[in-house]
Amino acid sequence: MKLYNAQWCWYCQRVRRKLDELGLDYECVEVPIRHSERHEVIEVSGQSSVPVLVDGSVVLDDDDTIVPYLEERYGKKAGAADRRS
Repeated sequence: MKLYNAQWCWYCQRVRRKLDELGLDYECVEVPIRHSERHEVIEVSGQSSVPVLVDGSVVLDDDDTIVPYLEERYGKKAGAADRRS
């Protein structure tokens, strides 16, 4: 799992907190301050804004999309549902 991130970005901090809360391993890629220099995140997501999370073939942007995805995919509720199956 890879998170494109800016340390000063509140939205990125929210995603990092959720990843840490869930105990997930991830690579944190710090993006340049200038949007015009964010070549890697643009290549991956088609945009220069962060946060962007890459989880296998899934690419997500925006903390309001990423946090619910993490909770559903890796949270306690997902684990409980998996155990019932």
